[in-house]
Amino acid sequence: MDEYAFWRRLVAELVGTALLVYIGVGSIPALILAQGDEAFNAATLGFIALAFGAIVMIVVYIFGFVSGSHINPAVTVGLAAGGKFPWKQVPGYIVAQVIGAVIGAFAIIASLGMFASEAGLGIASSGGIPMWQSFAAEFIGTFILVLVVFGAIHRKAPPSMAGVSIGFAVFAIIIVIGSTTGGSINPARNTGPMIVQALLGGEVNWAEWPVYVVAELLAGIVAALVFGAMTRTRADVDTN
Repeated sequence: MDEYAFWRRLVAELVGTALLVYIGVGSIPALILAQGDEAFNAATLGFIALAFGAIVMIVVYIFGFVSGSHINPAVTVGLAAGGKFPWKQVPGYIVAQVIGAVIGAFAIIASLGMFASEAGLGIASSGGIPMWQSFAAEFIGTFILVLVVFGAIHRKAPPSMAGVSIGFAVFAIIIVIGSTTGGSINPARNTGPMIVQALLGGEVNWAEWPVYVVAELLAGIVAALVFGAMTRTRADVDTN
């Protein structure tokens, strides 16, 4: 039986999330460092979105056959809600993802120095917009992402296209909501850098953390239910 042990899948989730944070989140302070006094613009947002989309696509192809490459608690919870992943394994996956995000954030500091912390360590923030708007943006963005994940892994989906479709979805979502909430769409992606920033004595707006996490996890569940309602057939019932 060609199935990987649970601990191997946890390691894959840890390493995959670490890579996501290092490349995706790390692109933010890296571009701030590269630009100097220049203000962020549309091109900068595009590069950040591309970094996130590219690393997600890469990680899906590296570890997808091992752990499924969730690298996102919202995806893990969504898949469990949709019957595609056992609930009993959800806590382990989420812990591995958060630890991976912490490691990825420390790797950013190791590469860019304390400037990365001074620049905010790439933590997604609403920048003062109303809480309801932050919730809506993160909910909608995460809903789209998890919906794409379900479509990409469906039995009728084109083979070998999961990485491309999910990566491009991340890119497109961040282009839309990145300028308002930072385009987190991933509870671990923000939690890890926030923990590291706090440990290093940097400023952390913990008041925003519940808004992001609740919106993203809820979106994962709703996306699972919506996708199931639209696509479930007798064949799906018979195979469960």
